[in-house]
Amino acid sequence: MIKFKYTITLLLCSAVLLICSCKKSEDVAPDFNERNLAPFSVEFDNIIGDRTLTFNNTATPYTNAAGEKFTVSMLQYFISNIKVATADGKEYAVKQDSSYFLIKSSDKATRFAKVRVPEGDYTRLTFTLGVDSLRSTMGIDKRTGVLDPAAAGDHDSGGMYWGWNSGYIFFRFEGNSNVISDDVNGDPTGKKQFKYHIGGFGGYSAPTINNIKTITVDLTTAGIARVRKDRQSNVHLFVDAMKVFNGPNSFSIAAHPNVMFSDYSVNIAKNLTSMFRHDHTEN
Repeated sequence: MIKFKYTITLLLCSAVLLICSCKKSEDVAPDFNERNLAPFSVEFDNIIGDRTLTFNNTATPYTNAAGEKFTVSMLQYFISNIKVATADGKEYAVKQDSSYFLIKSSDKATRFAKVRVPEGDYTRLTFTLGVDSLRSTMGIDKRTGVLDPAAAGDHDSGGMYWGWNSGYIFFRFEGNSNVISDDVNGDPTGKKQFKYHIGGFGGYSAPTINNIKTITVDLTTAGIARVRKDRQSNVHLFVDAMKVFNGPNSFSIAAHPNVMFSDYSVNIAKNLTSMFRHDHTEN
């Protein structure tokens, strides 16, 4: 009887040790090695305030802090230069040629920025909203894919490149609001459209507007990214376009219905940094 109890005890202890060992191996991050890459993605989930983003929803329009009702017809923006960092300060920047994405709210297939980073546990995510000055001034052969000026320059169909200014539109947000006047200070076409095309990388040979913004996301409050080769870690961000109007430099649509390459675009660009909120991480 004593021998039987002893055997059972040994079996239970072995089971506990096995469980603890498995749990420990799952929780411990692999050694940081820049050649040991694994899949990682950032999901950009576009919203308006506390509501899902929908296009041309005249039945239930959105309302900004100024009390103005509006609908949305377009939202798209460039994300680039993705970096991750561990709690102990190890950092990895995704190779630049693999780190440019055009997020189009009208195309769900573009909502994920999929890259590869070393296996590890990451507590911080950093990326650029826009296209950096270095890439903006490179030759056309270095600007392919979503950065191809020929493809990005079809302005009427949602293009993200100013041919006249030789520069990328970092952030494009359009819609309609009845508060917009029909004169030259509003929309002379009578369509009551607002358009916010925010860009500017600092200029080629002389200083100009620089609206490049760096976004840093703390992943510790809603789930760090545990990147492993056998699965894809995904950081889910909410992108609140209401912050365009209600950010630190709040403004009314009626006062500024159309902002492009102008001094006022700097104020709106500062609002854009408050759009990104970490909701959770899927590991």
